[in-house]
Amino acid sequence: MATITFGLNGKQQTVDIVPQMPLLWVLRDTLGMTGTKFGCGMALCGACTVHIDGAPTRSCITPVSAVDGKSITTIEGLATAAGKAVQEAWVALDVPQCGYCQSGQIMSAAALLAGNPQPSDADIDAAMAGNICRCATYVRIRSAIHQAAGALAAPQNKGA
Repeated sequence: MATITFGLNGKQQTVDIVPQMPLLWVLRDTLGMTGTKFGCGMALCGACTVHIDGAPTRSCITPVSAVDGKSITTIEGLATAAGKAVQEAWVALDVPQCGYCQSGQIMSAAALLAGNPQPSDADIDAAMAGNICRCATYVRIRSAIHQAAGALAAPQNKGA
């Protein structure tokens, strides 16, 4: 057992836990953050994507010991301008079908827009390549990312 302390959605958390336990299970089973999904367990599908210090990271293969002293954002805490714009575009364009992969998709899209506020189709495809949608809503996902980028560039968001 080890004591691990990290920020989670803006609040400090301390857990006494096996340091090799995947972050995904600490988030879901210990801390009740069930918005982050288990998909494959091998970092291939992206359903478990969270932000660690702002970078999209697969939580299913990240040991909890790797986040000691870091800041984690899950879908429940995604409150950035990019995150809000992505979530609004997702709803407006009715992106999800089954919805299972969507928290990981949204986390990856928000990280993309935080670093590249006006991505090309190629930028979007590259950033989202590690997120699998079994319902194949990729066209709507790309459209929603473009819509979110447009919303972020709108005059009312300048300086926000």
